[in-house]
Amino acid sequence: MLKRRRNQVLVVAGSGLCALLLGAALPMTRSPGSPLRLDWLTRWTAIAPWQSTAALRIQAVPTGAVAALVSQTPTQRAEKLQALAEDRNSPDRAQARYLLASDLIRQGRGEAAVALLENLEQDYPLMAPYIALQRSQAYSLAGGSPQKAEAAWKALLDQYPQEPVAAEALYVLGQKDPSYWDRAIADFPAHPRSVEIAQTRLRQKPGQPELLLLIARHGLYLKNYLTYLNQLAEQPPASLTPEDWEAIAFGYWEKQAYGEAGRAYARAPQTPRNLYRAGRGLQLAEQTAAARQAYQRLIQTFPEAEETATGLIRLAAVSDAKAAVPYLDQVLDRFADQFPEKAAEALIDKAEILDSLNSRTSAQQARQSVLSQYGSTEAAAELRWQQAQRLAKTGDLRGAWQWAQPITEQNTTSEIAPQAAFWVGKWAERLGNAQEARSAFRFVLSNYPESYYAWRSANILGLEVGGFDTVRSLTPEVVKAPQRFDLLAGSDVLRELHRLGQDQDAWTRWQIEFTNSMEPTVAEQFTDGIVRLGVGDNLEGLFMISSLAWRENPEDQKQYQALRKQPAYWQALYPFPFRETIEKQAQANQLNPLLVTALIRQESRFEPAIESVVGATGLMQVMPETADWIASQTKWKGYSLAKPEDNIKFGTWYLDHTHEEYDNNSLLAVASYNAGPGSVAGWLKEWGGRDVDEFVEGIPFPETRGYVKSVFENYWNYARIYSPQIAELVASQR
Repeated sequence: MLKRRRNQVLVVAGSGLCALLLGAALPMTRSPGSPLRLDWLTRWTAIAPWQSTAALRIQAVPTGAVAALVSQTPTQRAEKLQALAEDRNSPDRAQARYLLASDLIRQGRGEAAVALLENLEQDYPLMAPYIALQRSQAYSLAGGSPQKAEAAWKALLDQYPQEPVAAEALYVLGQKDPSYWDRAIADFPAHPRSVEIAQTRLRQKPGQPELLLLIARHGLYLKNYLTYLNQLAEQPPASLTPEDWEAIAFGYWEKQAYGEAGRAYARAPQTPRNLYRAGRGLQLAEQTAAARQAYQRLIQTFPEAEETATGLIRLAAVSDAKAAVPYLDQVLDRFADQFPEKAAEALIDKAEILDSLNSRTSAQQARQSVLSQYGSTEAAAELRWQQAQRLAKTGDLRGAWQWAQPITEQNTTSEIAPQAAFWVGKWAERLGNAQEARSAFRFVLSNYPESYYAWRSANILGLEVGGFDTVRSLTPEVVKAPQRFDLLAGSDVLRELHRLGQDQDAWTRWQIEFTNSMEPTVAEQFTDGIVRLGVGDNLEGLFMISSLAWRENPEDQKQYQALRKQPAYWQALYPFPFRETIEKQAQANQLNPLLVTALIRQESRFEPAIESVVGATGLMQVMPETADWIASQTKWKGYSLAKPEDNIKFGTWYLDHTHEEYDNNSLLAVASYNAGPGSVAGWLKEWGGRDVDEFVEGIPFPETRGYVKSVFENYWNYARIYSPQIAELVASQR
């Protein structure tokens, strides 16, 4: 499963709640038989109209003849672009000339591009620097006159010396005169061309600190980035400034090399974030003694910082039981009013320690304090949910319901809330209260429409959205996403490049403009995700967008909540690359294309060349030995799992095979795709007669349990975003 956290100031680990020993349940608000309060259904909805004037709004790209062609291939749009380029009365003529010239350059037709670019700056001044870039590229391709090409590059440099495109000219001219490369590094250190120059020079003369630092700061996207970072960290410590160490530490942190990050952060400027990460990195690397020392430095240097509250909790976790309690008490004494989430987490951890010291009564009191004093926190939600699950396992469904129901009222933003609300409905149904159950399922669908549990609720409510037994054969109408939407951050030129589908140029420019990568704004992080998706960096792009949910600052969270109410946010989070190939192979194997897309998103985040630690390869993460077996069954030859077409062909064949193994039950087919048929057969033998939702929750492999939920949550989101019928069904329930 490709899921991870980055970019958080505080890396939050689960509090690890132990089995509750609370005795009798605390008084609850109502019983399953009492009337359902109306505000439970109407308090808030995740798809409410966009209202916040202080938040960010994603604007659609202005409509026009060229905008409608951007999503087409160069071959598909060539004739229409040519007609627009020749129409002197068309308001889209300048854009058409630019886009057509760009297509011709990519096809190696430099002379034809030169003609289109003649005097284009007069009609398209915004893009003048890039028109000069295209002209230089076109002359270089034409090949008839190297002198004209060199003159064009020098003219670009003279006219736009401060523009990012100047780095392209410096790179080309520097192939003959190294002084131009020196200028590129000095004037545009963040430009990918400068990073490329640094790599070239390091191959010629390894170990140059200034070039290693350039890559550390600006080359995070390089596949061999850690190699350069390791070389830099091996330099004499005195040769690097604290700011240099901060750049090194950030790079290690981003690449999840936490031990190295912790040691580097210890040498960085002393800020709450840096000192916290020093401790946390060392703790994650299981360097406990060093982690304790780092946390102590944080606590002593910044006694009032939020990171210190978390640092005290982490320090308690790496200390013996008796020493840990005073650290947790400091959180309660000093931070409870300002950071109630931290106080609740400290109380839960304290309760666990008290249990280990056989202080059962005190442990029970600590947990009760979480519910009575910090009832709206995530820790309280976890506490309630754990108790609900414990009672459900003993058959006490009424007690389970009583513990889960307050989560839907007091912990509505908790990650647990959709699951708890769904099981409130399931348990109410079994207790004979059909009306209560239906209200609960509609509540999930209305308030958590993106969740796996919303899909399960829709199934139980009887909506034709595809269930475990029917999703394979469902063939919903799938519509293409609307035209592009504008970026939320960046210059007008960057936005125009994005509008025109010039994704590589937009990504290159963004490397210059994105100067706040350590602490990006919500708009910058969302923009970074979109720009990454544009160049096929889907793993990181989707991560940047999805991890906005982890923002803890109230204003950031407000902006994020506004973003997620807009359709464009969900289209970005659930993109549809390789659509034609997916639809072709899904049809060949009688599979729902949205289910195939959902599985690919979970397996690879649409990264064609990705390979797991065990060798699973490509979009659908096909194992080489599985591919060999499929090839022997189908007589397919000459395949490459790194090719999207071949990988999807093999993956869909195998998904069809797993469906046939389990009588077209997609739950079992998807679980088998992840865990293997032997595991699924064992689970069926042991508890195959269970309720289907209990079966999912009871899958003994945490990875497979999460995988099944994620795949069907993906399917559900693709269905509600791209299928008009399903979107209409969902809307009818709100």
